[in-house]
Amino acid sequence: MIYKGIYHLFYQYNPTGAVPGNIVWAHSTSRDLINWTPHPLALSRDTPHDTNGCWSGSATLLPNGEPVLVYTGVNTHNQQVQNLAIPKNPSDPNLIEWFKPPYNPVIAPTQQNMINATSFRDPTTAWLGRDGLWRLIVGNKIGQNGRMLMFMSRDFVHWFQSRQPLYSRRDTGMWECPDFYPVSTEGEGGVETSAVGRGVKHVLKASMNDGFFDTYAIGSYDVGRDVFVPERGSLRLDSEMRYDHGKFYASKTFFDSSMKRRVLWGWINESTDAATDTSKGWSGLQAIPRKIWLHKSGKQLVQWPVKEIEKLREGRVIFPTKELKGGSVL
Repeated sequence: MIYKGIYHLFYQYNPTGAVPGNIVWAHSTSRDLINWTPHPLALSRDTPHDTNGCWSGSATLLPNGEPVLVYTGVNTHNQQVQNLAIPKNPSDPNLIEWFKPPYNPVIAPTQQNMINATSFRDPTTAWLGRDGLWRLIVGNKIGQNGRMLMFMSRDFVHWFQSRQPLYSRRDTGMWECPDFYPVSTEGEGGVETSAVGRGVKHVLKASMNDGFFDTYAIGSYDVGRDVFVPERGSLRLDSEMRYDHGKFYASKTFFDSSMKRRVLWGWINESTDAATDTSKGWSGLQAIPRKIWLHKSGKQLVQWPVKEIEKLREGRVIFPTKELKGGSVL
């Protein structure tokens, strides 16, 4: 997200080693998306609602401009529940300290909602409907059927489940790290997350836990029924509409209000084993942030590294004029 002119990147981190486990939220800031300053941990495993892990989530900016984090915590019973965190000092542009309110968790599996407590994670950035209700979605599955469960709130504290999922599909496996956002049909500029209506399509993205890739569909958001209606693509294991055909997973977008663009982050999961990761001291990389928009055909998304990456370029390389033929070497 961007807050008071500063970009904030929160990411999954194991402070005890370059292997899975002990997951918390690390936090870095930047003024240009290229040069980053690390800060103390944003979220640690220090409450009964996240003692077994602070897993993925999202940031939302409230109407007063202040941010709130919604994240999946794994509680003492190894259930996946959704928690909030708010800044201790909203006047601090670096947002160094975060506070977990005592009313956590705000969304949890119960006997009444019959949500699978071991497959219920990764809340999205929330959007504000015209009816004054906040909405967000959480990834879930029943058996092998993927579901994007929607929850609503008027105050961002008390949440209730919608009558039906935003979207569901059979035989997909778990949909992790969902993302749901609008894209303009009229150019490359981004639109803020609550935008609906003319000139806008919606993108629903899922990280396929059974295939380890990110796929998406383009369609319409029916605000009357609170459902997503796909028009291009499908969140299936055989889908060809992917963000990337390389190693790129658990991605997340945000609306950059300063540049009127949507920016895509993704995790590059390296191919090395745990022993190699331990010896080198890290596991996984953040991909270069990308601007993302809807192609003018409306059939697919387009991505390009953010313009700021160009400041890393050094001397120009000029080649003499040369005719290239098949098999020739430059």
